[in-house]
Amino acid sequence: MKLNLERKNGFNIIFVQEERIDAHNSGELKEYILHLVEHGDVNIVVQLENVRFIDSSGLGALLSGYKNAAAKSGKLALACCKQQVLSMFELTRLNRVFEIYTDLNEAFENET
Repeated sequence: MKLNLERKNGFNIIFVQEERIDAHNSGELKEYILHLVEHGDVNIVVQLENVRFIDSSGLGALLSGYKNAAAKSGKLALACCKQQVLSMFELTRLNRVFEIYTDLNEAFENET
């Protein structure tokens, strides 16, 4: 899975450079987030602009990251979700768990 990391305003921004987060690559995302959290980088924004599809394993990977960050007094938010991805969060009601922002600027305005 191609992921890029950028640090800004005390947050780690993970840019997911894949069109799909599914059973084939969600484990990599889960491990990547866990690695950040274990090294003290507990405030994370996952930028999903390129993602067009996410399945239950992808949702599970993000939820795991959310729980691990929260356990260390951090937070994991999402940004730039396409409508079809946002629909999965709404269908599973995970939109009530995650803070989901339309873009990174909105995420930083609300998180800082």
